[in-house]
Parts: sequence; C-alpha cells; structure tokens
Amino acid sequence: MPEPYGNEEKGLYIFRKPRVSDGPDIHSLIERSRPLDLNSLYSYLLLADHFRDTCIVAERDGKIAGFISAYVHPSKNNTLFVWQVAVGEQERGNGVAGRMLDNLFDRPGLASVSFLETTVNPSNDGSRRLFESFAKRFQAPLVTSVLYPEELFGQGGHEAEILFRIGPFDA
Repeated sequence: MPEPYGNEEKGLYIFRKPRVSDGPDIHSLIERSRPLDLNSLYSYLLLADHFRDTCIVAERDGKIAGFISAYVHPSKNNTLFVWQVAVGEQERGNGVAGRMLDNLFDRPGLASVSFLETTVNPSNDGSRRLFESFAKRFQAPLVTSVLYPEELFGQGGHEAEILFRIGPFDA
C-alpha cells in the first residue's frame, strides 16, 4: 500500500500506479487543466495500462487529485521523459506535483534512471518552478534548450516546447 501524505485539514493523498479504470477520471482532470493539451480518452487508458510503471496518480478521498504521465525514453534508457503533469485546481499549492515526482523516482523499477526530461512552454511558470525545484532537491544540473520551435505547430498559436534536462542524479 502506498504511503499516505497530507494532513487532517487538507486530507490524505495516496500516490500509486494508475489503473485502467482511472482513465476517464485522468482524461477529465487533464480537460480541466488548461493549458495542457487534451489527448483522447484512449491515450489515457493506454498510459494507465501500458505505462503504469512510469505514470503516477495522486488520490484523495477516492478521487484522482493529480496525474503524471511519463515513460522511459526509447533511445535513452537512463532518461525518464515526463509528458504531462496535472493537479486538480482545488489541490494546487499542497505540493502534490512535487510529491508525485519524488514518488516516481522512488520506484525500484526506475533505479537505472539518472536523467529527467520534460518540455515546458515559456509561459508556464508553474511547471518551470516545479522542475527547477526538483533539480534543486536532487542537486542536479538543469539544462534548457528549444526542442520543438513554435513554427512546427502551425498557425494554432502553440508556444515552443522548451526541453528541460535534469541530471545526472542518483535515482
């Protein structure tokens, strides 16, 4: 059983691997978590099924309070790529995202991971702070570069995706 975290006033969070049955609730959480890109429900079902060992949910009072989708990079087996981080609006400010990241890196199956990569839009201050804080906690270097420039996204107004590479660190 995962270790609960929280206090009586704000309730306890359980950090665990997602289940396929969480897919609809994860999809709904992402839908309410703008500016995150909403993917199909099917993609969240696959993440909860095929990538459950590298994804995590935060549960409070039996409901999904947060979700991180991640996977081991196919050509860099020492790198965990974090795709999306979502925390419900009412849960924000409680350290849930940071605790989900820390819990992911405590998993024995990720012991060979020594880098974290993710992308952050330039205007997403919350995500930038989350990953800067993670790098600081792990006393690991953080290097940024443009991974996907704005032009690749066409005329939709999508910002560039800035690569954050954190590490090496001891997982």
